Amino acid sequence: MTDDGERASSPEETLRLIERQRAATVKALNGDPLLLYTPWGVAWLLGFGAFFLHYGLHGVPYAPITWQLALGILLAAQLVAGAFMATGLVRLSSAIRGESSAKGMMYGYAWFVGMVLMTVINIRFSSMLPPEERGLMWSGVSLLVVAVLYMACGALYTQWPMFFMGVWVAAVNGLGVILGPGWHALLTAVLLGGGQIVTGILLRRRA
Repeated sequence: MTDDGERASSPEETLRLIERQRAATVKALNGDPLLLYTPWGVAWLLGFGAFFLHYGLHGVPYAPITWQLALGILLAAQLVAGAFMATGLVRLSSAIRGESSAKGMMYGYAWFVGMVLMTVINIRFSSMLPPEERGLMWSGVSLLVVAVLYMACGALYTQWPMFFMGVWVAAVNGLGVILGPGWHALLTAVLLGGGQIVTGILLRRRA
């Protein structure tokens, strides 16, 4: 008993309290996996799923979806995903101060600059390509930007899951570009979109 009549915590209760506080601190510093991974998974599942229905695997569309509509779905979904990820990065940066907070802010700007430059490059050169290759260029370059920034984020915050996700995005993107538009859309929707959703859910449950 303490002087004020309260029962002193046992060593086991103290250890559990320390572990809960440690887990809460780790979660705050690592960010919410659902905000960092799952929104992109949903965006790619919808956007590249629309491209897959447009292209088909053998040049025959599986649904009456135009290339412009598929691109619009993908870009809109990625904008929403980017907003969710920015929210997660803001929460991550708010838990830390000084140099680490500045890194988070600069990393957020890197996403914006990368996506804007990707759009400018694609608009400049897409008119020189046939429709199928045009869509593949938009998809391939956008995923290249995402892969590089994911790996940069993993290195910046020592987040190995984020780094390896960037490597996975780069590998699937490269394979899809080699195989062609239909396969690229299918692999991206299933392996990257579905993979992001599963990764976010598993990391959230583990946290």
